Amino acid sequence: MNILSISDLEKHEGNAVIFPSFSLTVDAGNAVAIHTNMDVQKIVMNMLLGELPILAGAIKVNDISIAASKKKYLQHIGVLSLNDGLYERLTVKEYLSFYQKLYDSKSTLEQILLTVQLEEQKNTRIGKLSFSEKKRVHLGNLLLKPVSLYVLEEPDQNTDLETKRVLNMVVQELISKDKAVVILTGNMESALTLTDNVYRLDSSGFSKLDVTAEESDQENEMEAVIQPVRFEKIPTKVNEKIVLFDPPEIDYIESSEGQSQLYIKGEIYQSMFTLNELEERLQPFGFFRCHRSYIVNLQKVREVVTWTRNSFTLILNDASKSSVPLSKAKMAELKGMLGLK
Repeated sequence: MNILSISDLEKHEGNAVIFPSFSLTVDAGNAVAIHTNMDVQKIVMNMLLGELPILAGAIKVNDISIAASKKKYLQHIGVLSLNDGLYERLTVKEYLSFYQKLYDSKSTLEQILLTVQLEEQKNTRIGKLSFSEKKRVHLGNLLLKPVSLYVLEEPDQNTDLETKRVLNMVVQELISKDKAVVILTGNMESALTLTDNVYRLDSSGFSKLDVTAEESDQENEMEAVIQPVRFEKIPTKVNEKIVLFDPPEIDYIESSEGQSQLYIKGEIYQSMFTLNELEERLQPFGFFRCHRSYIVNLQKVREVVTWTRNSFTLILNDASKSSVPLSKAKMAELKGMLGLK
C-alpha cells in the first residue's frame, strides 16, 4: 500500500534551480533515504510538514494532501527533526509516559525503554543525559506515535555507536509494522546503513543509487566463472554494501597509500580497483590520467591553470571547484587531445 506520494515536486529561487521536478512513492514496510545537502533537506522537510508552500507539484500521505486538509494530513506523520527539543526537567520515564498517554499508544514503556536502550536511565532527568541518549529519547517518542509515515532528518548526526545501532533497530521495527520511513541526510554512509533504497537530490536532478549487498568472495568467483561481465558501472564499497556509479557521475579519482578513492559530488568512496584498472575501464568514457596519482573526468574540467613552466592544475566545475594536479608530461598529452599546439 502506498503511504507517501510526491508528484512533480520542484523548487526554484529566482532563476536558480534548488532542485528540478521529481516524483517518489514510498510504500508501507519500506524505508527510503534521500541524500542531499542541508539547505535542500530543510526545504523538503518544510514542504513535507506544510510549513513551506508548494508552488509546483504535490505531496500526499495516505491519499490526503496538505491542500485538502493540513490537520488530517499531519495526523499521519511522525517527525524527528535535527533540532527537536525535549522537556529536560522530566525524567525519561515521565517524558515517555506523558506521550504514551497523549498518543494513546498500545506500546508499553518497558518495550520502548528496552528498544532504545534507556532502561538504566529511566529515572534520570533528561537534562543530565548525553546528546546521544537524548536522541534515543526522541526515538522512543517516535515509536509511541501511531502514524503511517516517519520522517527523520539527520537522525544519527554526532551520535555514538550505540545510538546508531538503536536507530537501525527502530527503523527496522517500523518497517516490520508496515510503516513508511523517509530519511533526509547528507551522509551517504548513514543512508546506506539504514536502507538499500537511497536517492540523491540536488540541483542537477533526482536519481536512485544502484546498491547491492556484498557477496562472499566464493560467490563472486563462481559468478565470474559462470558469466563474465563487462562493467559499465564502477563499484565502490560502503560498509558491507556495494554502490554502483555511472562513470559520468565521477568528478575525479585519487590514489593514496595504494587505495583509489572516487570523488563524487563532494563525497569520497573507496574503489575496489587500482588506479591502473580504473584508467583502463574509464578511458572510453572521457577520463584522463592527468598525474600518476590522479584520473580526471574531462567533462568536469573548467580551467587549466599554469603556475610555472612545469606546474599545472585542472580546476573542475563541481560545487567546491576542486583542483587536480596536471603533470608536465600529461600537459603535452592533453594539448594533443584537445588539438592545441
